[in-house]
Amino acid sequence: MDTQGIVGLILIAVNCVISYFGLRNQSVIENYCFEVDKILVKKDWKRIVTSGFLHVSWMHLFFNMFSLYFFSELLEREVGHWIFLLIYLGSLICGNLLALFIHRHHGSYRAIGASGAVSGIIFSSIALFPGLEINLFIIHMPSWIFGMAYILLTIYGIRSKKTNIGHEAHLGGALAGMLLAIGFYPESIRTNYLPILVVTIPSILFIMLMALKPGILVLGGSPKKTLKNYTIDDLYNERKAINEKEIDRILEKIHRKGINSLTSKEKMMLEEYSAKK
Repeated sequence: MDTQGIVGLILIAVNCVISYFGLRNQSVIENYCFEVDKILVKKDWKRIVTSGFLHVSWMHLFFNMFSLYFFSELLEREVGHWIFLLIYLGSLICGNLLALFIHRHHGSYRAIGASGAVSGIIFSSIALFPGLEINLFIIHMPSWIFGMAYILLTIYGIRSKKTNIGHEAHLGGALAGMLLAIGFYPESIRTNYLPILVVTIPSILFIMLMALKPGILVLGGSPKKTLKNYTIDDLYNERKAINEKEIDRILEKIHRKGINSLTSKEKMMLEEYSAKK
């Protein structure tokens, strides 16, 4: 039996099974998605990993798994099962840690998806295979051009905030995957330095700028629109006050109109609040 790409196929199967339960049962998403407050305030660190095996739709799942399948066999055959798995999980974790850093002041920020891990697999392949070409339907391009375009679009996506896509996890996963591949195969720097440089240099510079001036880069506004320097306790207390105010409104609505007047969202919020008591 040929087992060259077995880990990649197992990861695809695991993603499909867990995403199936998440798409069928919203409570699975609620309990295992990436959510800043749940991680930083409640210390539910498992969400950094579990969120990477859930998806928002079948199309989201298909796109990520198709990309993983396309790149996994070549990379796994080259680096072996265990290094391949390490690159996948390392990229997933690093991608979500970068998202956590960027959104550390946005307690309600949520995300799911394997995009960070898949980005790591793609960009580790770009680092290790000098002649690799990316074929996107009728478009063919050298891997380093694809890598440069991908990073620039990701940085634009973080800055613009025009979509709900977790571009931060893509950037962190791509950079982590490439650096892990270089760590295991340092000779790749000599043989494939151009793709490595065009991906790592802008990525590292952008992350440094986010650390130094988060208000400018995260919010996409002028220098006057800076983030408030909340502590974790401040975030927790603020969100607790907002939640309690909303619960008071819901209870008042029940008193005036009865429980059947509640929307499904209000009922879910009331159930979550009761479960915490």
